[in-house]
Amino acid sequence: MSPQRDTNVEEALDLIGRGADEILKRDELEARLVESMKAGGRPLRIKAGFDPTAPDLHLGHTVLLNKMRQFQDLGHQVIFLIGDFTGMIGDPTGKNVTRKPLTREDVLANAQTYSDQVFKVLDKERTEVRFNSEWFGQMGAADMIKLAAQHTVARMLERDDFSKRYAAQQSIAIHEFLYPLVQGYDSVALKADVELGGTDQKFNLLMGRGLQEHYGQPPQIVLTMPLLEGLDGVNKMSKSLGNYIGINEPAIDIVTKTMKIDDVLMWRWIELLSFEISLSEVQVLRRDIDGGQLNPRDLKMRLARELAARFHGAAAAEQAVAGWNAAVRGEGDVASLPLTDVAVPAEGLRIAALLTSAGLTPSNSEANRKLKERAVRIDGEVIEDAQRVFMPGFEGVLAVGKRTFARVRLVAA
Repeated sequence: MSPQRDTNVEEALDLIGRGADEILKRDELEARLVESMKAGGRPLRIKAGFDPTAPDLHLGHTVLLNKMRQFQDLGHQVIFLIGDFTGMIGDPTGKNVTRKPLTREDVLANAQTYSDQVFKVLDKERTEVRFNSEWFGQMGAADMIKLAAQHTVARMLERDDFSKRYAAQQSIAIHEFLYPLVQGYDSVALKADVELGGTDQKFNLLMGRGLQEHYGQPPQIVLTMPLLEGLDGVNKMSKSLGNYIGINEPAIDIVTKTMKIDDVLMWRWIELLSFEISLSEVQVLRRDIDGGQLNPRDLKMRLARELAARFHGAAAAEQAVAGWNAAVRGEGDVASLPLTDVAVPAEGLRIAALLTSAGLTPSNSEANRKLKERAVRIDGEVIEDAQRVFMPGFEGVLAVGKRTFARVRLVAA
């Protein structure tokens, strides 16, 4: 598919640069965009590699996918590279120990899971899915030795994580040095014009530039994207930290969690995650919020609706928004909230245990603390009686604080 000829180069650069940490080199990217937009020009080849080691995607993973989609919308060819070969090496980036390689079976299972999820962001018709075993599976030992000869140990030790491990006398396996070379050679095999990656991947991305030059190809442009902060607004989004939103989570959870982020983080998320809110509109929205004409909550809801719709469709997003408004603001019908069954013993549960069983508090002691603070509500009514028991058959909306809630039905365990 040819790039859209009516797209201005500067507008394209603005869109591509949105949220990017670094573009190396911007003048080269501009020149290639100009060539691609000429009559008969070819779409640029945009590569991003994913090692299938953590197949359950969250919003942090979609930062790269979003940028790939923007390139697609500009008419360029996106290559979603599944590193089924590199996944068996194990990416050492940011690790202080040698990573355990995946089995071939693990890699293929995770690769399928990735494929099932990424097209919630990418246009399937305009995405080329490749596996790097296509070329590495045909390489012999002599070929790999030739590739390894392209760089020195000293150059590899310039990588921050390798140098730290070396200085700390922590082991570095020889095969880990192959990872940047293998990732770089992917760009040679795919004739990539642009490679995308996180800021922690810069060394590997630049390796691709160098190898392409060695093999007589124009060196790729490197575009790095920042790591998305999670719900806490401090640490990068991570399942291990629990500060994430999974793209397969129910729409109501996407809305509820997005509404919990603070106002500072909201702007960061809009820049990196929104397709609907342009940067020019962001300037207007900032002025409106600073001037008191717009409540940050309403803008946050706009983002929450967009994210829920992206992963679950418009109807599910609207139902989730209605459920949030009913539970938090008392506007609308709580029946729009999903109903969750909670198993309880025949003799029932006291309120603190029920809140913990429903996942609204981490412990009974925390639940009791919230009761004393008058922060617990059932169907909008403040509950203070810690001895109150709820029996199988009860159905209602439990809420802790302003933004943590669930519509539950108690069933006999």
